[in-house]
Amino acid sequence: MSETEIELHVLSSLLDIDAEAWDACACPEASDGGPPNDPFTTHRFLLALERSGSVGAGSGWHPQYLTARKNGEVIACAPLYAKGHSQGEYIFDHNWAHAYERAGGDYYPKLQLAVPFTPATGRRFLLRPGFEELGAQALVQGAVQLTEQNDLSSMHITFCTEDERAAGAALGLMERSSQQYHWFNRGYATFHDFLGDLSSRKRKTIRKERKIAQGFGGTINAYSGDDLRSEHWDAFWRFYQDTGARKWGTPYLTRGFFDQVQETMRDDVLLVLAERDGVPVAGALNFIGRDVLYGRYWGSSEHHPMLHFELCYYQAIDHAIARGQSRVEAGAQGDHKLARGYLPVTCHSLHYIPNEGFRRAVDQFLQAEARAVEEDIEVLTAYGPFKRSEVEEQE
Repeated sequence: MSETEIELHVLSSLLDIDAEAWDACACPEASDGGPPNDPFTTHRFLLALERSGSVGAGSGWHPQYLTARKNGEVIACAPLYAKGHSQGEYIFDHNWAHAYERAGGDYYPKLQLAVPFTPATGRRFLLRPGFEELGAQALVQGAVQLTEQNDLSSMHITFCTEDERAAGAALGLMERSSQQYHWFNRGYATFHDFLGDLSSRKRKTIRKERKIAQGFGGTINAYSGDDLRSEHWDAFWRFYQDTGARKWGTPYLTRGFFDQVQETMRDDVLLVLAERDGVPVAGALNFIGRDVLYGRYWGSSEHHPMLHFELCYYQAIDHAIARGQSRVEAGAQGDHKLARGYLPVTCHSLHYIPNEGFRRAVDQFLQAEARAVEEDIEVLTAYGPFKRSEVEEQE
């Protein structure tokens, strides 16, 4: 074997790779004892999905974890899945599938290099320090080869970082832009400081919303680490089922996933519950990154005005400020987040389509879509809640 020769392996289970070897690529920054940049590509998160049956047989997400080894050492890995549908991705390609199949092709299965059910930007090429360029090239080439060798329609890398977007484009992948809403900490010490950056009208609106929400008749409590108990997850599972049934028809995650989180990831989560007489009536689940708080799921058993905004958005801001975190990512979609101080940002994806004709058509669409996304972000930012001028404040 030459010194630069790389061995690629496809694993059907994370049990086939040591957690330490995977996380040395996925979150090398956590070797200092702190949290990972984000927990979603860690061995423990992906294994929780697998062990709980949220991915695997019957889910449409079939693990094909990709690893690259040099001299027997894992230098790169990626969360790769064979997909039998386009659910749980949040970068929508249903129209691509319809067009491909109308032309006589089989769009599914396809390959998805992503974190299932998780529209959060993060590293998709998991690279051991010192092997960044070599590892990224090996992963992209490996995913492309798998697509071609298995005569698949396409391969998609979703919610990748800006650096990965640039690296993937240089390797010939097509770029796609989409949009989310994030809250940014501009050095605030308190929520009051954040409100001070808003226009007078928006400040009053948020104060009113918080007052209404916090008057629901109970208390709002946050749980993390050893404060979390099984009854908290029992309640949140009911909330999640209700939300999932209304939004997706069938919830993506199984009950066992939350048991796995309690067992192996309770330090990675912040569960905010609205409780009345000790009984939870609504909740929002966040995952904790090193510098970012990721809002993921919300649900309730009762309707209370403004409680959704309080638990999902304002409580997240409170906790991010208290932790000194720079950002809150509030998940996919939702123009209503703009008025709550969450600004539109660009998200990135990469795509590979072997069929030349279909690839050209999709590429033309992606270029037009990127211009539209850029224009939307510019317009939406201008309508944001932040102060624009002293004149506006006086008016």
